[in-house]
Amino acid sequence: MNTLFMHCRPGFEGEVCAEISEHAARLGIAGYAKGKPHSASAEFVCTEEGGAERLMGALRFSELIFPRQWARGGYVELPESDRISVLLAQLAELPVFGSLWLEVLDSNDGKELSTFCRKFEVPLRKALEKAGRLVDDASRPRLLLTFISGRRVFAGVAPVNNSALWPMGIARLKFPREAPSRSTLKLEEAWHQFIPREQWDQRLGDDMTGVDLGASPGGWTYQLVRRGMLVTAIDNGPMAESLMDTGLVQHLMADGFTWQPKQPVDWMVCDIVEKPARTTSLIETWLGEGLCREAVVNLKLPMKQRYAEVRRLLDRMEATFKARKIRVSIACKQLYHDREEVTCHLRRLDLKPR
Repeated sequence: MNTLFMHCRPGFEGEVCAEISEHAARLGIAGYAKGKPHSASAEFVCTEEGGAERLMGALRFSELIFPRQWARGGYVELPESDRISVLLAQLAELPVFGSLWLEVLDSNDGKELSTFCRKFEVPLRKALEKAGRLVDDASRPRLLLTFISGRRVFAGVAPVNNSALWPMGIARLKFPREAPSRSTLKLEEAWHQFIPREQWDQRLGDDMTGVDLGASPGGWTYQLVRRGMLVTAIDNGPMAESLMDTGLVQHLMADGFTWQPKQPVDWMVCDIVEKPARTTSLIETWLGEGLCREAVVNLKLPMKQRYAEVRRLLDRMEATFKARKIRVSIACKQLYHDREEVTCHLRRLDLKPR
């Protein structure tokens, strides 16, 4: 139970290792990180008793950038048959669980194992319930079983309120057929990730205004319109006719990095492909000058030192707002629908409600 296992986007194992190692060093927790390239997972092996539990207890999963899911535990080797009995024996010393998720890695091997997991889950769940190891109690920890193969599984424990919202951290969202591009799912996932569902009507209301910088063809504009907002779409490219027909969108052919609204808006969203430092300057201007109350912006990542660059830019924003004596909450996550990028959510905390 002294290993922290983390899912991630394939190719970002090094970023997960760098991030968790930095946190462990700051907290004085001894151990080492490792992650096989393109395995879609990484581990932090603690070399002191109780280290993994301390690490999870000291960190908020929602504040980690590159891990998609995490759990503390260890590997279990399974026989060809009677896997359930072996698992029950290994789990006997662990607490009683309130929920069960069977997970696989976001890889080709993982996809092949998903069918096995679907078939295996029902008899395993019944056996756990019969043994008193699984009860209907949301306050109890979750049992996360990540199958590396049919014969090897990482048996992990995670607090329900301090782990991913979805199994493997993969948002199960349906692409709206009327949306003009698949990038719309990035912004929809960001709503789920950064805004509690019970606050959507208040913070994503149909009486609000929004700006989409670099909007064409309108994937992110679609999400704002879907919430009933009046939207100004800034892009020299064309917008989908279906969005213009709603009467909620004003399309201005202008440069998203220089255009500014005459009046503050509730939301600014931006998915422009640009160097992350320049996009950071844009964020500092919009939030710093009160041009918007909240923003969701994607930072495109460099090829190397990706975690170091993201950390540098986040620290820069925090320092900038602090120097201006402006209260801004900043969150950052590599979402499932992101690729070579991370998504930032920012909110001015010192502006009075409209």
